[in-house]
Amino acid sequence: MDDLFSQSIQKNAPLADRIRPMTLDEFIGQKHIVGKGCLLRRAIQTDSLQSSIFWGPPGCGKTTLASIIANTTNSLFVKLNAVTSGVKDVREAIAEAERNLKLYGKETFLLLDECHRWSKTQSDSILPALESGIIKFIGSTTENPMISMTGAIVSRCRLFQFYPLTVDDVKQAMKAALSDCDRGLGMFDPVIDDAAMEHIARIANGDARSALNALELAVRTTEPEQSRVHITVEIAAESIQQKVIKCDEQQMYDMLSAFCKSLRGGDSNAALAWFARLIYAGLDPRIICRRIIAHASEDVGMANPTAMQQAIAAAQSLELIGMPEARLSIAQAIVFVCESPKSNSIVMAVDAAFSDAETTIDEPVPIHLRDTSFRGADKLGHGVGYKYPHDYPNHEVEQEYMPVSCKGRVYYSPSEMGVEGRIKAKHDAKRRN
Repeated sequence: MDDLFSQSIQKNAPLADRIRPMTLDEFIGQKHIVGKGCLLRRAIQTDSLQSSIFWGPPGCGKTTLASIIANTTNSLFVKLNAVTSGVKDVREAIAEAERNLKLYGKETFLLLDECHRWSKTQSDSILPALESGIIKFIGSTTENPMISMTGAIVSRCRLFQFYPLTVDDVKQAMKAALSDCDRGLGMFDPVIDDAAMEHIARIANGDARSALNALELAVRTTEPEQSRVHITVEIAAESIQQKVIKCDEQQMYDMLSAFCKSLRGGDSNAALAWFARLIYAGLDPRIICRRIIAHASEDVGMANPTAMQQAIAAAQSLELIGMPEARLSIAQAIVFVCESPKSNSIVMAVDAAFSDAETTIDEPVPIHLRDTSFRGADKLGHGVGYKYPHDYPNHEVEQEYMPVSCKGRVYYSPSEMGVEGRIKAKHDAKRRN
């Protein structure tokens, strides 16, 4: 039973700690590892979890899940923090775990928060206990353990990657806090506008702790109206320290249109301005990346094929490191697309080809172009008359490749812009000859 002092500490703990889920069913997010039937969930439910490392951004549930494990396991549980704990603390915990294992058959989990902060000496101090099974290790870190931790520890643990919570996940955590009268904010009888909840959840950027702290600040500092605390979007913005952009769905689409037209028009400054406003207003940055990729082909195309590489790299950067760091990679791709020479020849070629595919008749593939990979193809005459380009000078040879109904059609007409200018010169030379 908790004593009076423990109860006082718990009462004054931040909302994120007070409202922390106690069971897997209450746990929010990370369905890819704790969803129904997933490995980690099964391991926790059957109390068969082995040494693990939980890696992910702040406020995504790493410590919460470790607490759930502590509440559900039949093993003992020791919690340390790498910032405040040294080798002496680790040795004491290992010695106690060894005694409990020998005397009572009780296994011990050692949870280490911020485990990437451990030095090599501290990491090495735990290795013998890990190898002998005296303890099971659960590390929690915001840094990539493959880089920030010693390989000896990582190789002995199962790595589980946590992702930022979605806006809906954060809203779910906020609603739970608002309705809980014992551990949350239910005693204030709060009512929060949808726009206010959306703003806090969006600005929290996948961090439930940040959202809950902002929510608690908003509720506790707002004067009740007729015995109820009413949280507006303006109060929410003050609580999470970021202004609200008045942006409805149509305004969002208008800004996205302006961004795309700035890319096409080659105005780097304007494109960056709209990019910043869209992100600040809460647009999913993946939408921005998709538009950059599209315009890399639609408006740059063969005039500078490297634009596509830049666009894809920006999208991959967003997936690998997330926001806000990925802003730089995305901005680089935006500027690259803007400053590249422009050509819409790919768009024109594809539109014309698809139009013909829809409207012209279908005929058999010319005999010299047909498949020859199967047995008996030669008896059917497949491939007869085909000229293998690599047998000819410059690895080129004149022969008909087009469908019969499209013979003579020209889809791709290269412009004189950038790299495409060299392609145009080549085409012109072939026509002259």
